Amino acid sequence: MYFGLTFGRKVLLKKADVWLRCMCSVSKNDIKPLEYIRNIGISAHIDSGKTTLTERILYYTGKISKMHEVKGKDNVGATMDSMELERQRGITIQSAATYTIWKDHNINIIDTPGHVDFTVEVERALRVLDGAVLVLCAVGGVQSQTLTVNRQMKRYNVPCLAFINKLDRLGANPFKVLDNMRSKLGHNAAFLQLPIGKESNVKGIVDLIHRKAIYFNGDFGDIIEYGEIPEDMKNQVEEKRMELIEHVSNVDEILGEMFLEEKTPSEKEIKEAIRRTCIKKQFTPVLLGTALKNKGVQPLLDAVLSYLPNPGEVENYALKETDNGKTEKVLLNSSRNGSHPFIALAFKLEAGRFGQLTYMRCYQGKLSKGDTIYNFRTSKKVRLSRLVRLHADQMEDVDEIYAGDIFALFGVDCASGDTFILDRRLNISLESIFVPDPVVSMSINPVNTKDRDNFSKAIARFTKEDPTFRFQYDSDNKESIVSGMGELHLEIYAQRMQKEYNCPVNLGKPKVAFRETLVSPFEFDYFHKKQHGGQGQYARVIGILEPLPPNENTNLDFVDETSGPNVPKQFIPGIIKGFKMMAEKGLYSGHRISGVRMRLLDGAHHIVDSSELAFILATQGAIKQAYEEAAWQILEPIMEVEVVVPTEFQGPVMGQFNKRSGIISGSEGTADWVTIYAEVPLNSMFGYAGELRSLTQGKGEFSMDYVRYSPTTPETQEKVVMNYLESTGQLQAYLDAKKSSNKNL
Repeated sequence: MYFGLTFGRKVLLKKADVWLRCMCSVSKNDIKPLEYIRNIGISAHIDSGKTTLTERILYYTGKISKMHEVKGKDNVGATMDSMELERQRGITIQSAATYTIWKDHNINIIDTPGHVDFTVEVERALRVLDGAVLVLCAVGGVQSQTLTVNRQMKRYNVPCLAFINKLDRLGANPFKVLDNMRSKLGHNAAFLQLPIGKESNVKGIVDLIHRKAIYFNGDFGDIIEYGEIPEDMKNQVEEKRMELIEHVSNVDEILGEMFLEEKTPSEKEIKEAIRRTCIKKQFTPVLLGTALKNKGVQPLLDAVLSYLPNPGEVENYALKETDNGKTEKVLLNSSRNGSHPFIALAFKLEAGRFGQLTYMRCYQGKLSKGDTIYNFRTSKKVRLSRLVRLHADQMEDVDEIYAGDIFALFGVDCASGDTFILDRRLNISLESIFVPDPVVSMSINPVNTKDRDNFSKAIARFTKEDPTFRFQYDSDNKESIVSGMGELHLEIYAQRMQKEYNCPVNLGKPKVAFRETLVSPFEFDYFHKKQHGGQGQYARVIGILEPLPPNENTNLDFVDETSGPNVPKQFIPGIIKGFKMMAEKGLYSGHRISGVRMRLLDGAHHIVDSSELAFILATQGAIKQAYEEAAWQILEPIMEVEVVVPTEFQGPVMGQFNKRSGIISGSEGTADWVTIYAEVPLNSMFGYAGELRSLTQGKGEFSMDYVRYSPTTPETQEKVVMNYLESTGQLQAYLDAKKSSNKNL
């Protein structure tokens, strides 16, 4: 069996030699210069081939000796899908880290999930990466989760390459995918390669920069052969090469001047221009291939080295508190000489075989085994007995870690997003990770009461590992509630409790995270006074509660517009606290208040009897007054749903969206398949997976992503309110009061 590399016309190396070379080059004392390090993530919509691509990368770089498939038909499964549930379902649930060597470069790779329910795994991966590979399906193109991943890359300023995968599939059209990237994602993108052949007849790719055809031969595509461009493609190659130069020239001054002067840039000048613009996120190089058929992966690895930044080319900032209490940004130094203070971010927690495993990214300085580090948030210290590099569920001990490295520690008590420092006097921290709010809640309880201890252990572990998985006890309904990003998210954790803790659980009917908001502004003037011997309570708050614009209806806002001494500034935090406490559970339907701004205009205090508690109670009283006198409405999460079905089922599928109160926003497709886009309330989407399967004879697929909160229909609003009143025992009193008011009318 042989292994091929991309340099030379046809180079054959025994795989055993490559394996030995890779193992030797990751010795414990190996300190690579920054220029030889890449930290990348593989991100995409679900089922675009991320994990398959990562498996090929590990194989071609000699990290693994045999490739396995995602579905695990050989009862092994992909290397990066180390969890049993991942192999059973054929999906990635947790992001997994690994490292490998390609052309003497260290590449740290994080393979992320594609399903929206596990979006926090993508968030924390992109937070610590310097570059990414955005994988797109040659048939599906830009899909709903592709848009989400694209937004996440923008949030963390991560430059990316695009890899259009699955060229071998029926209906593959990379040219349409490129158009989607430009129109839907807003990328200034162009091909670096073109396919030789179509669909199942894809033979290889053409490198536009070097004007060479590349073929992937051998049983596993590991023998690279370069050849001349096919005659029937020469005109197309020149046309697309010029298009590439034009797109790069538009955002690069050096190449732009050459283009205007009608000079022909060399291959080296084109590659340097692509690198400059890619790092600045002004241009996205597009590569092609089919990971499953072992084509196009090695050139992608070359592109990672050529165009994505090393840790020294990315500006990373920390936050430092100044003497006057303000926060300023400080640029970190990523040099690997170890002369700067150590600072790292914990971005992922996982229960390992030897206790809690904490994934970290070192941004500055050096860390050695035996050092003592401090958690900036808690000030707790921990002495390091072990430093490891990760390869999926395997690990390798190392003695030292430098800036730019991704590593892991054992037994560190922390939360996701904590900053760690070596010098406790260093008053500096890193920006944490964006965590989206859960959108689905379900009741949960162990099947057997004797499993309560295991249930508690599982909940404690999972809520610590995953900030989007939350647990609370509802004292009104006397039930335990778990919240997450979707039905699949909660279902996976229920299965993990049974498999990992021997604690089967029952999940109740899903509950949607509705919100309550004001319909129109309400002026309040609430006076709280209580005297019962000793110091009393005295507080008055005057102001306006007003709804926020629709694009801000998930926020809460407080504005202090007071002037003068009527409400002393030391009581303002108490008013804010009272407002937020009431917002946790509204009185209309029991859901959180959002989309409301509280403007404090005036008030009154007493020199002796006023306190923070008095102003908390006064604020709560003002909110209760608003519930009695103002108009309120229920908001519900709206999901963007994308369904791919055979054309023959288009009518019934669109009809189902209408029944579910959905609005169809568009459709596109070919003669055989159609993609339907719709916006549907999450409350109407439960059970849709089974319905779609029955409607389309099991051929339909769908995905959905959160878009916004919008007012519910009057019918849904009344149902939600009635359910809440019934659960709290207030329904009969409400119906009696309503009946009485109708009689008076």
